[in-house]
Amino acid sequence: MKAVLFASLLTLAVLPMCKPDVTTTATSATSPNSPAAVRAQFDILRDSADANWTRMMTSDDKKLTDLRELLQDLSKTPGANQAQLASLRQARARVQAQRYDRQSMASSARIDRYDAVQDSVLKIVYPIAAPDGNAPSERIRDYVEAIQLADNNVVSYRAHYDAAAKAYNNYLQVHREELDKMGSKYAQLKALPLFELGQ
Repeated sequence: MKAVLFASLLTLAVLPMCKPDVTTTATSATSPNSPAAVRAQFDILRDSADANWTRMMTSDDKKLTDLRELLQDLSKTPGANQAQLASLRQARARVQAQRYDRQSMASSARIDRYDAVQDSVLKIVYPIAAPDGNAPSERIRDYVEAIQLADNNVVSYRAHYDAAAKAYNNYLQVHREELDKMGSKYAQLKALPLFELGQ
């Protein structure tokens, strides 16, 4: 009886050593250079760049919408210069039409032109909306503050986008061969332009 018990215990002790190494098998199936891992990591980096771009454009859209509403409210204030405000509304519409996209931003001149046109409109609007920092109404003051905040955040949004786009571009460069072999949307991908000077 003791011999049978000993044999059973020996079998239980030895069995785990005979099992295949699941950790090694799983690791080799998901190695950093396997097609699945390359695709998954690339999708994460692409999604991050997309999310940062969307956040930045959403902020800019909101700034331009607030500017439109601000000009509309200013036109209702007593003694408003209607001709000047009409001109500013037209200028604001031209600003939006000149905005860069993810392809045209490869031209840094286009970004600079967009920034300059937007700044020129805002420099005229601020003193009209809040002369000496005094807005004629709380609503107008809120619009001015929201526009100024969004304007101050532009550099931060662009820096975050650049960081995400750089990570995407670096991964694309290192794994170009693997990604090209995946075909479909992964083949013939191009690096994303950056906001950095000289890009």
